[in-house]
Amino acid sequence: MLEWVALARPDILCLQETKLADGQFPRAELAALGYDAATHGTGQWNGVAILSRIGLGDVRRGFAKEPGFPEVEARAIAATCGGVRVWSVYVPNGRTVDSPHFAYKLAWLGAFRASIAGDQASSTDPLVICGDFNVAPEDSDVWDPAAFVGSTHVTSQERSAVRALLDLGLVDLHPRALKGEPFTYWDYRAGNFHKGFGMRIDLVLLSSAIAARVTDAYIDRETRKGKLPSDHAVVVVDLDLAAAA
Repeated sequence: MLEWVALARPDILCLQETKLADGQFPRAELAALGYDAATHGTGQWNGVAILSRIGLGDVRRGFAKEPGFPEVEARAIAATCGGVRVWSVYVPNGRTVDSPHFAYKLAWLGAFRASIAGDQASSTDPLVICGDFNVAPEDSDVWDPAAFVGSTHVTSQERSAVRALLDLGLVDLHPRALKGEPFTYWDYRAGNFHKGFGMRIDLVLLSSAIAARVTDAYIDRETRKGKLPSDHAVVVVDLDLAAAA
């Protein structure tokens, strides 16, 4: 992560599934690169964070009436960075459609949507929600729709939950692929990355005012190659923050 941050120098970086307690996060190393860090993590599982070099305020960990499994997990964090309200979220996987974890996933998405709706009623700040949603919004977002029949990530219930978020006036940004299909995740198994067996499940949802200021968006496929520590690729969004202010 430090190598990529030093190279790319993003103004804001959202992280999911950090698997770190807050006290373990590399704050000193990031501070040396000019970044403040807001984290929400408890240790071995889950964990989210927001890094910023343009300000980091009004940090919020979790959201109102967030459901748990059975206890609330470290899956959502928000902060205001350079006048933009930013969320980093790690939506529950869902496991299988007959699992209690699937019901938890739908409940989590519903409660998150209600929280965002409440926030929008009291704030005019541009909004960006970044994260691993564990949902492919359309059939075109998976390498072979037939391979996912009966599986999570593509069910009508999950896709409806994402559409309910978009109905709040948000835009689902579709980044371009630097190579191959515009997927953001490839399973580690069976050489799926090299076969192109991927999915677009890492979403960037933006309020319409800031969506109009996007100048480019792409998937940094190189961050998934080889033996790097994640089975996801970084999604990069370039926008004119000054124009959005």
